Parts: sequence; C-alpha cells; structure tokens
Amino acid sequence: MTHKITLIPGDGIGPEVADATARVVEATGVSVEWDRVDAGVKAQRETGKFLPDAVFASLERTRVGLKGPIATPIASGHASVNVALRKKLDLYVNFRPIKMLPGLKTRFQDLPIDLVIFRENTEDLYSGIEHEVVTDVVESLKVITKTASMRIALAAFEYAARENRQKVTAIHKANIMKMSDGLFLRCCREVSAQFPQVEYGEMIVDNACMQLVMRPETFDVLLLPNLYGDIVSDLTAGLVGGLGIVPGANLGKYHAVFEAVHGTAPDIAGKGIANPTALIQSAALMLAHIGERDAAKKLQMALEAVYAEGKNLTGDVGGAASTGQFTDALIAKI
Repeated sequence: MTHKITLIPGDGIGPEVADATARVVEATGVSVEWDRVDAGVKAQRETGKFLPDAVFASLERTRVGLKGPIATPIASGHASVNVALRKKLDLYVNFRPIKMLPGLKTRFQDLPIDLVIFRENTEDLYSGIEHEVVTDVVESLKVITKTASMRIALAAFEYAARENRQKVTAIHKANIMKMSDGLFLRCCREVSAQFPQVEYGEMIVDNACMQLVMRPETFDVLLLPNLYGDIVSDLTAGLVGGLGIVPGANLGKYHAVFEAVHGTAPDIAGKGIANPTALIQSAALMLAHIGERDAAKKLQMALEAVYAEGKNLTGDVGGAASTGQFTDALIAKI
C-alpha cells in the first residue's frame, strides 16, 4: 500500500530537515507518495499568501501532513500559519510526548522522564479575539467552551487507558479564572469519571511549572488548555534537550499534521548542520498514526541506537556530524 502524505518543508532549515526525514521514512520500507507544497515565507513570495490554498487542497486529498518549521513575522498583523492550520482543519489535539533519548547529555539525563502533553489546540487566548478599548488599552478574550474541553479531556483519558498510563493531571488557574478554567476543570472531572482505572489529579499551572523542574519524573499525562499547554510543552521539551529533539502532532477528526515545533534557525540554514531529530520523531508518530506501527518502532529504535552510540550526532547535541552524516547513520541502523 502506498500512503499519500502532504510534505510542507517550511522555512530556514525546514527544507533540509524535511528532506532528511523523507529519506528516513522511505528507508523503513513504507511506500510513500509525497505531495510537496509550500507555506511560509517562500509561499508568500510566490503566491502572496503565507498559507496558500494549495496546502489545504493537498491535505484534503491526503488527510495527513508532515510539516517543517514555518516563520510568521512577529507583530506584523499576519496570522500564525500554525494556528491557522489548526483552526481551519479543526486539529483540536496537540500531542507531544516528552522522553529522554539515550546518551543525550542534559542536567536531567539521569531521571526517567517519560511524560505526555495533551494541549487543547483551537481556542483559549489563541482565538485571537482582540480589540482596542480606548487608545493604548487593548483587550483580549479568553474563550473556553465545554465542547472543546470535553473532547481534549476524552482524548487524553482514552490515550492513558489504551497505553496503560497511570495518571492524568489537569493543569489550570481556576483559583483566579474561576469561570473559564473552572469550566475546563469541570469537563476534565466529568470525563475522568468514565475512566476509573486512570488516576486523576489537578494542579495550578504555576505550581506545575515548579514541580516539573524539581520532580519531572513524577508526571505522566498532562492535560491543559491552549495557552498553558503551549508554555508547559516548551518547558518540558527543555528537560530532555530542547525543541530540536521533541516531536509534535496536531490531530483532528479528519486530518492530522505532524510537525517539528522548533524555529526556522535562519542563522544555520543552508549550512548542512541542522538536526532533523524533532521532525524524524514526529514522522515516527505519523507512521504509527497511518497504521505502520512496525515501521514507526523500527525508526524510533534506530534513532535511539544512533544517540546511544553518540558517534554521528549534530553539533547542537554535542557531536560534529552534518545533517547528511546523521541521516546516513540513522538509515544504516534502520
């Protein structure tokens, strides 16, 4: 069977890590037909749009996408490409597993960190509803709905039950935002009652951040609204080596987009030294999603073997290998 997958290379180092990842996916033996479309700065130059209609047309055909990092000008009036994709395709689950790769040198390297982020992906302050009340006074609206809160909670608990995870912790600030975060918590509690085999807990977001730094190994599945999920998922990525390591998935009822969550790194673009690990781990999630679980496992085991050996790692993780050398070593393991 040949899988049709949309490939969005992105900006900066995006095309380099996307090409490396495509090679690795093909090396697993899975038959893939890539539908390559551009979004971001290159697309804006060619079409006048950061997110052209061709991207959505491709994803309507394939239902699955693999996306490199995309630049969005800050404070320019342009909507985030990532946010626009999630809203348009209703990718309401942001799923990010956080796990230490063997041999990676970090200050937390001796801790058994293995946690999973479930971040609501479509509303909260990311609804983008803002207005200027009077000159120099701006108001942003935080939108929390029962529908969105229930479905992200259900996704987290279904995953925990299926994967034999022990505990789901809902992260909130309901002591201050009693109505919005209070609604989110009520939904989490309602869903938790359907899964008595999974322990349920709650934690205020500021305390959760402190505990994640002090005792990250005590967390299992974290369930969060959009803004807290964005912040905490980057915080936890820092525990295991940074955004250049961890994968990300945006999941909806009909579509799924797997992405590298790091930036475009324009300072090293074109130098052949970018680390494709984040997008490669995202591709492993993608393979599992499309039913190629054996290939996903093969890829992940090969990646961990390369890191454990430590001979062909890129400079950002303490090695001296180029993107191509790292990719070749990984393919050899596969």
